[in-house]
Amino acid sequence: MAAIMRGVMIVAIFASFASVAFATAGQATFYTQYTPSSCYGNQDMGTMIAAVSADIFQNKAACGRMYTVTCTSGTNLGVPMPCRGGSVTVKVVDLCPGCSANGFDLSQEAFSVIADPNEGRININYVPA
Repeated sequence: MAAIMRGVMIVAIFASFASVAFATAGQATFYTQYTPSSCYGNQDMGTMIAAVSADIFQNKAACGRMYTVTCTSGTNLGVPMPCRGGSVTVKVVDLCPGCSANGFDLSQEAFSVIADPNEGRININYVPA
């Protein structure tokens, strides 16, 4: 029985490394005007949404895709430890033309789940949900 439990633990440890290894690093900001969006026009898609950089958006191919976003650190000296722990899952609804590669412009509500909005810009990891 101990050998089985040890095997399960080893598999669990390697599985946790795999999820981190496949995450993509980027940066996130937040915005507050959610409509209209280039994917859904004036349709309200809720508040757990994001606009993404052109490399992710791919001329609307990313519309409706879900991503899980995790704050990894702040980018300035505004807030010493802005990350709140945990992750948030958002739906792509728009293009963020001002975002750098691998950039997310999260709704203010989504940003607030993972970081202090006073930071304004954070480093993130993201994976498809």
